[in-house]
Amino acid sequence: MSSSKKNLIIDHEGPFQGQKLDCLFSEQEIQARVKELADQISHDLENAKKPPILVGVLNGSLFFMADLMRAMSIETEMDFIKISSYHHTSSTGTVRLVKDISAQITDRDVLIVEDIVDTGLSINFLRNRMLSNAPHSLRVVTFLYKKEVSQLKKEPEYIGFVIPNRFVVGYGLDLDQKYRTLRDIYAFAPDNKQE
Repeated sequence: MSSSKKNLIIDHEGPFQGQKLDCLFSEQEIQARVKELADQISHDLENAKKPPILVGVLNGSLFFMADLMRAMSIETEMDFIKISSYHHTSSTGTVRLVKDISAQITDRDVLIVEDIVDTGLSINFLRNRMLSNAPHSLRVVTFLYKKEVSQLKKEPEYIGFVIPNRFVVGYGLDLDQKYRTLRDIYAFAPDNKQE
């Protein structure tokens, strides 16, 4: 879509200094896809009795959720949840709740908003937790999806991009709190060991 894709060289000191990251998706491609998702969700939930509640999974989903909500044509509410399932760049295999939602979701239409789904441990945990509160409907929207490594019980209802099993940064996704504010999505080389 865009011919302005550029690679990124890591310049800060540390184990990844000097590595070249490939640009997977430009800002233009990201915003076009977010608009498509927003249109689809707005259509699917336009007849909801009450505004749907978007529950962003902190911290990575913040930029995606903000853009998604602004692009939707229906009224929505928002809340946030924070879980811990990663240490640096490797999954620990366990999920811990750090901050719960404050919204009452019983009999409401709820969308869990994720930045990325890889193994799916987090989404499986969040689906079970939300379903225990008897929402009217529960859907998952993820910006990125590593389908080849997913162990999801149920696939996300809305997927921005399916990506290979590579570690990515930008548009809210970080490496040790760096690179979240990049407007494009960048991927480490497949042979690196971040995963």
